[in-house]
Amino acid sequence: MAEGCGLSCSRVYSSLCTDQIEQAAREIEGGDVIMACQQESTRFEELAAELGRDISGFVDLRDRAGWGEGNATPKMAALAAEAVLPLAMGRSVDVISEGTCLVIGGAQAIKAASELSDTLAVTVLLDDPDLIPLERTFDCVVGTIRNATGALGGFDIKFSQLQEIIPGGRGAFTLGAPLQNATSGCDIILDLTGGTPMFPAPEKREGYLRADPSHAPSVAKAVLSASQMVGTFEKPLYVRLETSLCAHSRARQSACSNCLNVCPTGAITSAGEHVAIDPMICAGCGSCSAVCPSGAISYDAPPVETVFKRLETLASTYRKSGGEGAHLLVHDGEHGLEMISIAARFGRGLPAHVIPLEIDALSGFGHAEMMAALACGFGRVDILMSPKTELDVIEGQRAIAAALSGDESVIRLLQPADPDAFCEMLYDTPVTASGCDPILPLGSRRQITRLATKALQPEAPVLPLPDNAPYGAVVVDTDACTLCLACVSLCPSGALGDNPDLPQLRFQEDACLQCGLCVNVCPEDAITLKPQMNLTDTALTQQVLNEEEPFACIECGSLFGSKSTVEKITEKLAGNHSMFATSQAAKMIQMCENCRIQAQYHSTDNPFQGGERPRVRTTDDYLSKRKDH
Repeated sequence: MAEGCGLSCSRVYSSLCTDQIEQAAREIEGGDVIMACQQESTRFEELAAELGRDISGFVDLRDRAGWGEGNATPKMAALAAEAVLPLAMGRSVDVISEGTCLVIGGAQAIKAASELSDTLAVTVLLDDPDLIPLERTFDCVVGTIRNATGALGGFDIKFSQLQEIIPGGRGAFTLGAPLQNATSGCDIILDLTGGTPMFPAPEKREGYLRADPSHAPSVAKAVLSASQMVGTFEKPLYVRLETSLCAHSRARQSACSNCLNVCPTGAITSAGEHVAIDPMICAGCGSCSAVCPSGAISYDAPPVETVFKRLETLASTYRKSGGEGAHLLVHDGEHGLEMISIAARFGRGLPAHVIPLEIDALSGFGHAEMMAALACGFGRVDILMSPKTELDVIEGQRAIAAALSGDESVIRLLQPADPDAFCEMLYDTPVTASGCDPILPLGSRRQITRLATKALQPEAPVLPLPDNAPYGAVVVDTDACTLCLACVSLCPSGALGDNPDLPQLRFQEDACLQCGLCVNVCPEDAITLKPQMNLTDTALTQQVLNEEEPFACIECGSLFGSKSTVEKITEKLAGNHSMFATSQAAKMIQMCENCRIQAQYHSTDNPFQGGERPRVRTTDDYLSKRKDH
């Protein structure tokens, strides 16, 4: 392990957390210690605090490597090397919750409000006035919610038919006049209606707690969670947005909407020529980062470059330590980690050649990351799906990566029923060696994808891709195209260009995002998209898609416009339009802009040759007509 990962390894201990706690203390006092046990991390952190020392980190070598079959030393070295990689700190923002809580529902809502009234400022929204209790430790209102937006610490709610209680003496409470457009705000919403959720992906909306009112344990759990949502919380800023790279829209013409289509929480909205992301609503699933064709949206908790560095470190250290046929197992920190732990402790564990990679957002592990893993030295990529993962997003990314790699079988989405079935899937899979010489994944996601594809398929010039792929060509119907160049002026990535000296439409395939803006803006419907990956050098240079012979000005001979366009306009307007009724006027169509102005200026009906301009009226002119001056 020391030779492979470059770290100095201590002797092997068996019970540092109990019988050998004194040896653990001596190792920690020595400084710069990584503990190869995550199960008892809390105990070791407390020990380090007592000694006034810091522990550099923890790495789990038992569940992920030691409790498996085969020689796990190369994998242990790879995991240890990955554990010491410096990780960039993610950005965050403070969210303040003052404990204002809105509880919605019937009898269960009143009971929950009574339990929460000691810790939160509770208001219960009822739809039945007969349920209003006599208890006044919390407020009650009657009405319905028309719309709700926001998240923890900042919900905005609009009501319909809202009625407040008018306190009185003997008898039932009376209600005030109904308000149609009442608005209010709160920090927490506890929904005990049992009906349709108020938000998309309700489990991902922080501050919105929802439970089945007929299931007492669920209600109790929701009440407990609500009681703890008071104070200042750190909200990670999961993604970074570069609006200048966004290809969402140009000149009110729609284009890419991939992120809008896949965001489960509705955190992404259209904001003109680019999208906007509400960081308070974003749950950090990473789907937008995976499907963004331009890199305008990138995962930032941690940055996507960190994933590529981890992949390269795991693969290179495993090879350096003598390992062969490495397979990558991508999993999350909840479902996947638990599955691996149970499989290791009570089953066969992971095979020695299967290297686990824990990431926060499975949906953010897109086709670029899959291709980078294959090109770094992994012969196969398996992704252990979680019940909370957006399956449609990662399936689409897997399809693109499979087409780029040329082998459908090397990338799998695993959904085992239990840990035993999970182990059988891994052990029944034959060991697959890497299909190329390892590369160093540097650059943007698009650059890494192209580099990895060329490494895996060096003999393939052009690869067809699925319809949702962000790579491809623009196909132009030259018979329909009039070279108006509307597509050039609006292309967000600069893939389409013109020639200032000749009527030409040029295209650089490597820059094309397949956003579809050129298709939407073309007035002749002459453009279609062709998803593909062109691995030849022609994709890196501008190619002429359509060109015509330029028209020479009949006066000075300078080239302007295309010959077919000028001739078509002349044919339609000459003699048929009042402005071009005479032959002299019709000739102006065939002149360049300079000669056209000269001809207009010297014509008999020149609009530039008017009479003498009237004198400018001054204050004296007005005062001279007044009788008091």
